[in-house]
Amino acid sequence: MPERKKKAKKRCSIKKEDNEKILNRRLLVFLVVTIILFLTIFIRLFQVMILENKTYQKNLKKLNYTIVEGGSAPRGRIYDRNYNIIVDNKAIKTIYYKKNKALKTKDEIELAYTVSKHLNLDLSRLTENQKRTFYLAKHSEQLKKRITEKEWEQYNQRKLTSKELEKIKLERITEEELNGFTEEDNKAAYLYYLMNNGYTYEEKTIKTGDDLTEEEYAYVAENTQKLNGFSTKLDWERTYPYGEVFRSVLGTISTSKEGVPASDKAYYLSKGYSLNDRVGLSYIEKQYEEYLKGTKEKYQVVNSHELKLLKEGKRGNDLVLSIDINLQKEIEQILKEQVRQAKTEMNTTYYDHSSVIIQEPNTGEILAMSSQKIVNDQIIDNTTSILTSPITPGSVVKGASMLVGYNTGAVKIGEYMVDECIKVAGTPQKCSSHTLGRINDITALAKSSNVYQFKAAIRVNGQEYFNGIKLNFNQSAFDTYRKMYRSFGLGEKTGIDLPVESTGYSSKDKAAGNLLDYVMGQYETYTPLQLSQYITTIANGGSRLVPHLLKEVHEATDNESLGKTILQVEKKVLNTIDTTPEYMARMKEGFYAVMHQAGGYGRGYIDEKFDSAGKTGTSQSFLDTDNDGVIDTETITSSYVGYAPANNPKFSIIVTSPDSSHPNSKTDYASLVTLHITKAITNKYFEMYPL
Repeated sequence: MPERKKKAKKRCSIKKEDNEKILNRRLLVFLVVTIILFLTIFIRLFQVMILENKTYQKNLKKLNYTIVEGGSAPRGRIYDRNYNIIVDNKAIKTIYYKKNKALKTKDEIELAYTVSKHLNLDLSRLTENQKRTFYLAKHSEQLKKRITEKEWEQYNQRKLTSKELEKIKLERITEEELNGFTEEDNKAAYLYYLMNNGYTYEEKTIKTGDDLTEEEYAYVAENTQKLNGFSTKLDWERTYPYGEVFRSVLGTISTSKEGVPASDKAYYLSKGYSLNDRVGLSYIEKQYEEYLKGTKEKYQVVNSHELKLLKEGKRGNDLVLSIDINLQKEIEQILKEQVRQAKTEMNTTYYDHSSVIIQEPNTGEILAMSSQKIVNDQIIDNTTSILTSPITPGSVVKGASMLVGYNTGAVKIGEYMVDECIKVAGTPQKCSSHTLGRINDITALAKSSNVYQFKAAIRVNGQEYFNGIKLNFNQSAFDTYRKMYRSFGLGEKTGIDLPVESTGYSSKDKAAGNLLDYVMGQYETYTPLQLSQYITTIANGGSRLVPHLLKEVHEATDNESLGKTILQVEKKVLNTIDTTPEYMARMKEGFYAVMHQAGGYGRGYIDEKFDSAGKTGTSQSFLDTDNDGVIDTETITSSYVGYAPANNPKFSIIVTSPDSSHPNSKTDYASLVTLHITKAITNKYFEMYPL
């Protein structure tokens, strides 16, 4: 018995000793971990407070020095070449709200009720979510009771965020409670939304422009001291002293609500814009956004509610365009009258518009451009189609065709050929509009001989015409003609300073007979702008210039005067025509004969006393009149290109009238609308710019 007690006592002693060892080891581990943790904290504190002190001080300074920008500053003005203002800004009255940091939610709700009584608000814009938000703000304590104990517990355990908790409250607002809103509640709810939409320090636009009445503006202006945060100011909008004249090409800008287009969001953000900035959306306003945009005010955010002005805003730079707005106005009026008149004539079933461009041939400046269209007896502006809607040009392109003949030796200066109907194997008989007999190159242009160009093209193709000839396809012949046409800009982008432009249609059909259609302007299509570049190149003797609308850019001033010139647009030569001065002069002589030789097809287009040169053209066009995808009607398109005076051109002009008649009608009457437009406009030009 004593022995067992001794052994038990010994085992107890050993166990106690083992427990002490385990406890000591645990204390040692705890001590080591504690020391490591303290060392880690100490090292991190040393790193933050000593080593990275400057970095954190810098970041803290940034947090306390947030820079924000004010609303969009007014854009630059736009002038015409004679410094008439054609786009300006006008002040518009605006009611805005800027939250007072001391204002409590309850006070802000009362303010919404007070002010909304005096404003006409568009309640169709009020959404259910906005109503719920207003109800939550108004009945915050009541809605807290709709959160369960479990949800509060989850919130306290950070398993639910405050945003999620607010969402639950919003969802538990009943339809009955929302339906109980009176009109007064709805108005206050919508105004409350406008007051709180966006950052707290931002000025919120409540009403502006035509939407704001004098009474509403006066109410806020007179009670600014009582209406905590509500105030009035003058914003801006574009005005057009010449009304709708040239309006479509001047372009449009976005509103502050629209901001930058969603499709261009990344681009504008990369340029430092805000999403609510007003930007140019089309044509001139878009093309010259970088100059026209204003410089916004810059503020420092002193706290979440107050701003300190750091830099005043500034209006954008002013543009001077090449357009003569008074000439433009006259041209638009002439076009409207002539288009309407032509539509009353026989055989104009499918005719609906005509287009005009006037350029300065030595600089490329566009003096005026317009297209007017009649739709259901109403005239609408169609000017932008000049850039994007190609036509089949007809004989106006024969100047380029003749140069190919000269350059390749297919035609000699002064050479005579017989204008007769020709027959090429596999194609119908081809003729000029009239059989002209034996003619030379000048008369071929003056009387628009197709056959002269056919016979020249057959030579360029490496053959000599005889009745029934089978044309061999020669790619180099097509390439030779295309190269010359392209050098005039026919089939190429002109480079005009606008954001959109078409190149027309170029066929890939390799049938040899198509070469004959090509040389008389019956194969490919070109825009009126390309035709304008073509005739301007001829007028100045062979330099293909970029057509442009911008003439100058000036710094903004604080008054009505123009500021310092920061950009003067110079003429830009894209290429020169690959021919000799002799050939160019001979071709121009032919264009002169068009207007002055007896029987010249351009006689009557421009008064003889203005000593013009030019070329007429008619072409077959084809329409799908019943929109079934099948071409069913042939029409005639008439065109004119010219310049004056011939020996020292002051301007070039093109006029196009697509589908001005159709040969399959009961009468062969063809409208002279292109002639009438050309004559009226050139008379007006020389009235305004006498020789």
